[in-house]
Amino acid sequence: MYEAGTLQAASGRVGKVDPTLWLIPLVLSGIGILMVTSTTSPSSFDASGTPFTMGIKQLQWLGLGVLAMFVTYCVPVKAWYKMSGPLWALSMILLLATLVPGVGSMVGGARRWIRVAGVSVQPSEILTLALIMVVAKLTVRNEMNPQKCFWLLLLIMSVSGAPLLKQPDLGSTILISAICMGMYVERFGWKMPLVAGVFGAALFAVFIMSKPYRMRRVYAFLNPWLDPLDAGFQTIQGLIAFANGGKWGTGLGHGFQKLQYLPAASTDFIYAALGEELGLIGTLGVLSLFLLWLARCRELYNRVPEGYETALVWGVTLTIAIPLFINVAGVTNAMPLTGMPLPFVSYGGSSLIMMWMRVGLLLRIHKELAEPA
Repeated sequence: MYEAGTLQAASGRVGKVDPTLWLIPLVLSGIGILMVTSTTSPSSFDASGTPFTMGIKQLQWLGLGVLAMFVTYCVPVKAWYKMSGPLWALSMILLLATLVPGVGSMVGGARRWIRVAGVSVQPSEILTLALIMVVAKLTVRNEMNPQKCFWLLLLIMSVSGAPLLKQPDLGSTILISAICMGMYVERFGWKMPLVAGVFGAALFAVFIMSKPYRMRRVYAFLNPWLDPLDAGFQTIQGLIAFANGGKWGTGLGHGFQKLQYLPAASTDFIYAALGEELGLIGTLGVLSLFLLWLARCRELYNRVPEGYETALVWGVTLTIAIPLFINVAGVTNAMPLTGMPLPFVSYGGSSLIMMWMRVGLLLRIHKELAEPA
């Protein structure tokens, strides 16, 4: 049974789509293409004789992402409600496939990708979107039984997180845990998540201390200069990039850190590369775009009648806001690095397509939202 309120029941009129819901992501994606092109131009030129290779690939991913947005937009919210369970199960199958030798691709000591027709796919990105759909359904169906909902939520969170820890992908594990707890809090309050958080923090500390490379990240966060050529190298180079940029930046394409100094300049550290080339003005401008977009999501959340759609809008908002915070905090050394890409901006096909599917989902909810008579 579809427990959500029927959005069009109150009126025969259909709400106009809010253009800022897709225009702001489009601007952010455009900035991402420029920065990906800039940060990868030296290596692209050496490999293919043109500096635009990776930028063109990102543009192609954007095209697929916009197409995915339209497809998602065309599917009624009721259908996503019904498909949420199978989609989550499919994402789990893909996630487990990364651990199979010969299927999962090993990159940087982690199995986070699978190769499909010559293209790398990161199943954790698919899982995150499917997870908010199934958790939204779970919270709505168990609205009268918060304790049962909480234990079911912990079960889903544990099942989803186990393969991620095995890959290992600590950043995505933190992300799905925060999303699940955040969606529970939205409907039932803080009491049980706070209690669970105490035990979770203890388990998290044990997990961090169990591997020397994780402890090196903690030490690098506390004082990156203790090991400037290894554990603290990324953090230091990111801070140097921000320092080089100053207020106005060195200019697009004129950054120095991308010349083999700043690792992952087009992915995890693209915000630092942006800070070098576009300066403080550029970084604050990008943050302002994100905050404006999140504010529009909040406005939509406040307008949607209580039910599945409310939880879904809240979940989508969390899946943008939390990675944004983790990425920016990591590259500015406000928290340990976790390898989280910057939404809409960092290079990566799986991430970009799934982000645009979120946009399509919000646009669909907005379309079905009846305007006041």
